[in-house]
Amino acid sequence: MTAGVVTGEAVALDVRLAHWPSRLLAKVIDFVAQFIVLFLLLLVLGQMASDSDAAAAIVLCALVVVFVGYSVLLETLWRGRTLGKAALGLRAVRDDGGPVRFRHALVRGIMFPLEGWGPALFASIFSKRGKRFGDMLAGTIVVQERVPGVTALPVQMPAPLAWWAVTLDLSRFDDNLALACRQFLARQNELNPASRDAMGGELVAAVLARVTPPPPPGTPGWAYLSAVLAERRRREEQRMYAAAPVAVPQYGGAGSFGGAPQYGAVPQYGPALQPQPAYVAPLAEPASRPPAEEPLPPGPFAPPQ
Repeated sequence: MTAGVVTGEAVALDVRLAHWPSRLLAKVIDFVAQFIVLFLLLLVLGQMASDSDAAAAIVLCALVVVFVGYSVLLETLWRGRTLGKAALGLRAVRDDGGPVRFRHALVRGIMFPLEGWGPALFASIFSKRGKRFGDMLAGTIVVQERVPGVTALPVQMPAPLAWWAVTLDLSRFDDNLALACRQFLARQNELNPASRDAMGGELVAAVLARVTPPPPPGTPGWAYLSAVLAERRRREEQRMYAAAPVAVPQYGGAGSFGGAPQYGAVPQYGPALQPQPAYVAPLAEPASRPPAEEPLPPGPFAPPQ
């Protein structure tokens, strides 16, 4: 089951909600861990009890620390995860998709002992977003992080952009931006069109501000991001294997590839990723590109004359 999450920037995201069976199993795992911690804590603190009143106070404090502090501490430091959630691939996040803070974890931790297993399970089953009462008060949801059967594939170089990619200056293209682009390209088919256009447009603008030269006019946004990531990976491989340099792959001539949109066609991301003003700046033909013996008709990804 998926649900729409609207971020603070008014961008809609599709997230996979956690169902009540997985949440229940995660809570059972946490419950076992809590009992182990409680037993060890009472074993240590029990030596300090001098009378029955002191023993009762110690037991009460231990119960509060274990059954409230356990989830509050782990969800705050581990960004919405506990041992049970981590084992099942779950995470608690805010309603806007952001990481939970201490106040969210505190409300969730205090509410669970008050609502108990029955009311929490009842609310989670009948809530459209799988929320228990603690989630409703804290403004959080529990989502699935791991999707079985999905294998991340390396980003491929669009063949018609290979000649242009070797001229890129990637010195300002940092790891965080590269990771964001890679994750977006891997998940673009899971997003609704409006979210894909908005997120893709932001990433293209961010890459254009840090990578030069700009791509040939009319290059689709997805092809631009793929070319930058593939070239960055190729250069990293060359640095890793400096003793045996990796040759620049031969992608063939200009033309379409894998059903890619042609120049002037509507790109996969929609109008939000139409070429920006920087796209239309003419590019000088790279000196390393061998001149053609006779003029050829321009291909869909051919550099401007």
